[in-house]
Amino acid sequence: MAKVKKDTKSAKNFILALNALEEERGISKQVVLDALKEALEKSYKKNYLGPDSIVNVTIDENTGKIRLYEIKHVVDDVMDEDYELSEEEAQEIDPKYHVGDDVITEVSPDVFGRLAAIQTKQILRQKIREAEKEALYNEYIDKKDDIITGIVDRVEERFAIINIGKTGALLPLHEQMKNETLTEGQHIKVYVSDVTKDGKNNKGTHIAVSRTAPGLVKRLFELEVPEIYDGDVEIKSVSREAGERSKIAVYTDNPDIDPIGSCVGPKGTRVNNVVEELHGEMIDVVEYSDDPVTFISNALSPAKVSQVILNEEDKSALVIVPDDQLSLAIGKRGQNARLAVHLTGWKIDIKSKSQVAEEGISLSPKEDDQLLKEMQKAETEAPVEETPVEEAEETFTSDETFDDESFDDEEEKAEEPKAEEKDEEPAIKVDIEALREAHEEEDQDYVKVIKADDDDAEDEEEPDYDPKYDEDIDYEDYDKYYD
Repeated sequence: MAKVKKDTKSAKNFILALNALEEERGISKQVVLDALKEALEKSYKKNYLGPDSIVNVTIDENTGKIRLYEIKHVVDDVMDEDYELSEEEAQEIDPKYHVGDDVITEVSPDVFGRLAAIQTKQILRQKIREAEKEALYNEYIDKKDDIITGIVDRVEERFAIINIGKTGALLPLHEQMKNETLTEGQHIKVYVSDVTKDGKNNKGTHIAVSRTAPGLVKRLFELEVPEIYDGDVEIKSVSREAGERSKIAVYTDNPDIDPIGSCVGPKGTRVNNVVEELHGEMIDVVEYSDDPVTFISNALSPAKVSQVILNEEDKSALVIVPDDQLSLAIGKRGQNARLAVHLTGWKIDIKSKSQVAEEGISLSPKEDDQLLKEMQKAETEAPVEETPVEEAEETFTSDETFDDESFDDEEEKAEEPKAEEKDEEPAIKVDIEALREAHEEEDQDYVKVIKADDDDAEDEEEPDYDPKYDEDIDYEDYDKYYD
């Protein structure tokens, strides 16, 4: 009675241990039970039977009771006693057995001695370690190309170990950002770049993480931008120089959503959160387009592109920019151009308009004419200063020769009436007598042009000619005066 109670208590403890393994190490109960069955079978064969013997072990998942069965075939001529039995021996056990039947004999687990128990324990531990490694691999293989949060556990000269929960991940020096210094205990987000399992040496699962991969920027935006997480906005491509600058191309087929505005967020909060996580790395968000010309132009922002000429055969593009935009398009140490190349997948050659003209690069006739017109417009376009019109007086010295042509020029400067205001303009008259008197008093020769007052114009008769036209002006009076 006491033995039965002891067996029942041991079975309960065994079930509790199985549940604890499943919760703590992520190993399912069935995996542990299969491992225990295999360990018992191998230990029994090794200690009591031969390697070719047939042994079957069953374990009740609810009660934890273990049953062990030995199986032998009934034959006429016994060749191997490990798994064969003669018909006479079989009928001694049960008369119903004949040649071709299998004799199943239950063996009590109590037959296991101390040595057999130790071997069973060692085999079980090995199987549990293998199952644990397999479970770890299955867990993190699903997180490949994703980001996880870890704690810096150790920092060495050539690498750092990041504690990501159940194991440590390797962060090599070349996968660390140049603008950050890792310290032990620091919480960081890392990108899972690779998960491998060493099947030859059975050393477990190796997890490689990165802080420089372009995928890190993509996943950070997925965390910050709900439109990207929901699939309304798609990140088509990412190019990155870690620690300095990145470019991402976004696209949406929903006309009611602004893809760039969604990534930037209200007052730039969304993109600023990503920049803060990357320790100040600059991020350019551009709009993707199926048209390579438009996409390349957008990728070179903030520079303004005048023209893009594609070569579909070698997937290259000649980009023409204004002279003042050349340095901006290339970027510091060619950074902007390199990022645009990786973002679009096109080889890009950037030239200014003056370089295209100097090198004599042949474009299509239409493109040549357009480029020529733009250059001529840029050269000749300059602000024109307007000459103010003197409404009060215009003076001429007596040393100047007064002729018809000069008078025409002065008349044009003096007044520029609009077409609809021609009838409302007061007439302009030349008072020769006033000019003669002024010359005698001041001993200077000049001509004074005055505008008649509206009241005087009403009293005087309307002239039969319009002084604006040269053929109606009598120049003999002026000639007599200057003579």
